[in-house]
Amino acid sequence: MATLPVYPWHLAPKGLATRRQLRAMGLRPGGQSVVAELRRPRRRGRPPLVGYLYRVDRAKPVRLMTEGRTRALAAALRARRICPQCRRDAGYCIPRTLGACVPCADNH
Repeated sequence: MATLPVYPWHLAPKGLATRRQLRAMGLRPGGQSVVAELRRPRRRGRPPLVGYLYRVDRAKPVRLMTEGRTRALAAALRARRICPQCRRDAGYCIPRTLGACVPCADNH
């Protein structure tokens, strides 16, 4: 297994991008392998932050959302707004840490 080249944070060569950077360009990795890594050291003995890099010239356009995927996403987001205790739409995504809307969480 060959080791990947490692670049310091913000010093990757042109033509390489992270998933997030590809997405901002309207692209996706499209099945290609990681070609390099970005590493950013952190303090106090914590492991470095690692970002994986892909070739921009091999990236493919992002797939468009189909009508079915749009409906499924809307349903999933709607379900995250329904409080499991009072069964009302909270108007916001209920935090997993609370497990219920704020009024219900405050009452328990």
